[in-house]
Amino acid sequence: MAAESVTKDEMVKVTVTGKTQVKPGKVIGRRECQLVTFDLPYLAFYYNQKLLFYRGGDGFEEKVEKLKDGLRVALEEFYQLAGKLGKDEEGVFRVEYEDEMDGVEVVEAVAEGISIDDLAAEEEVTSTMKQLIPFNGILNLEGLHRPLLVVQLTKLKDGLAMGCAFNHAILDGTSTWHFMSSWAQNSVTVPPFLERTKARNTRVKLDLSLPPNPHASDDGDSNGDAKQGPPLRERIFRFSEAAVGKIKSKVNANPPSDGSKPFTTFQSIGAHVWRHVTLARNLKPEDYTVFTVFADCRKRVDPPMPESYFGNLIQAVFTVTAAGLLLANPPEFGASTIQKAIAAHDAKAIDARNTEWESAPKIFQYKDAGVNCVAVGSSPRFKVYDVDFGWGKPEGVRSGSNNRFDGMVYLYQGKSGGGSIDVEISLEAGAMERLEKDKEFLVEV
Repeated sequence: MAAESVTKDEMVKVTVTGKTQVKPGKVIGRRECQLVTFDLPYLAFYYNQKLLFYRGGDGFEEKVEKLKDGLRVALEEFYQLAGKLGKDEEGVFRVEYEDEMDGVEVVEAVAEGISIDDLAAEEEVTSTMKQLIPFNGILNLEGLHRPLLVVQLTKLKDGLAMGCAFNHAILDGTSTWHFMSSWAQNSVTVPPFLERTKARNTRVKLDLSLPPNPHASDDGDSNGDAKQGPPLRERIFRFSEAAVGKIKSKVNANPPSDGSKPFTTFQSIGAHVWRHVTLARNLKPEDYTVFTVFADCRKRVDPPMPESYFGNLIQAVFTVTAAGLLLANPPEFGASTIQKAIAAHDAKAIDARNTEWESAPKIFQYKDAGVNCVAVGSSPRFKVYDVDFGWGKPEGVRSGSNNRFDGMVYLYQGKSGGGSIDVEISLEAGAMERLEKDKEFLVEV
């Protein structure tokens, strides 16, 4: 079966038919917005890629025009996405916008050999999928001379694929889906809060330049250094509402005696994934394993920021234990470890982390998440299946191949709604094979 799918994958061709630039629908003038401490560490990450695919093969050209018209409307408020990265006279990074800039790049393509059912059935990130999303292997720092948002609209056999590449140095997941929902509604009912310096106003000068021979290129495979390590597999596991309920009930069966709150869905799923990935890796009992979550800090900072804050307002929260301890204890041990780390990440901890970073800035690579890590990005709270442009909800929402490393996990709302959750995991191939055979991980209900 695998051989057949590879052969089919190699036969599928995606042909680019045109490129256009889309700008805000009104005159805005010159605007500048300083990048702050929450943004800067992501300069050495890659563009954040999302793929949405929609059923309905008729009227592709009309849909493209409607999407461009809606994009012009959304960019009137989200104009930073139509700008470029720049630096001020002191070397502090910022987002710059001028009406004369090129704006957002919209790529049109055709791949009529691919059907919606083909994409929906794919459990792994295939080379076909990579062709549907632009900017594979492009660093955020390249936003100095590249668009900050690129959208590829591909005509499929019976639908439309929308591949988006967002510059992660200027926005996080919450801001991404705020923009996407506004674009889909063809109106910005909640304008983005653009005053980043209200969250942090320290000016940090960074002397950064692109590597002399960047692995990245427009048709590069992805992720530079990641190619030199052991081969990774990237696949999606779908947990129904019943399966999620079963995982959560099991973790909460023996509540902690210290009076702490019941474990949330996130803490339960996080502990479940951490435990079974650790098992699949065949670690020694004394080996450390790190759980990392990129936590939304909008309500954690002091003063709190609005949900509409546009930018990165996330921080990596780390917790570590020995593999032997994690696996010898019941599931609530991992959940409790995660719960305590998240609870401790309050305004004081956020400020201390920022102050430490500002005194000696370190630009992390996308894979600096810890030893034997499970690192969770995205969130099932994001209403990704509500992004309806007028021809129905997406049939699927996936991440691209950028920013993938051994242990990277993306959580999405499941298409069936309710409490269902899709879990995208990247793992070394041998560990992935063991995880796929782990019936306790798969939770059959």
